[in-house]
Amino acid sequence: MALNREQKRMLQRQGELGPDGEPIRARRGSQQRAKERTGPVEFAREVRSELRKVAWPTRSETINYSIITIVTLIFFTLLIFGIDWVFSEAVLKLFNA
Repeated sequence: MALNREQKRMLQRQGELGPDGEPIRARRGSQQRAKERTGPVEFAREVRSELRKVAWPTRSETINYSIITIVTLIFFTLLIFGIDWVFSEAVLKLFNA
């Protein structure tokens, strides 16, 4: 990584670069990652606890949102189809005339 003197000094003041110009966090990060790693059972337990915090929609809300989505999808499909049809007819009439 090419840094000028000002960038190096700023990073050294922030504690991200050592006096030799090497990144400090990169050296520490590889050692800390091995310690922070969790097993599959702990991961599944944490995922389950986080999913309990989610505010899930009720059945009626899910049905309402699904209906709104389907109606919107149908509307925009028909709108795009109509615009495409109008332009294709206009181009055909333009070139046949």
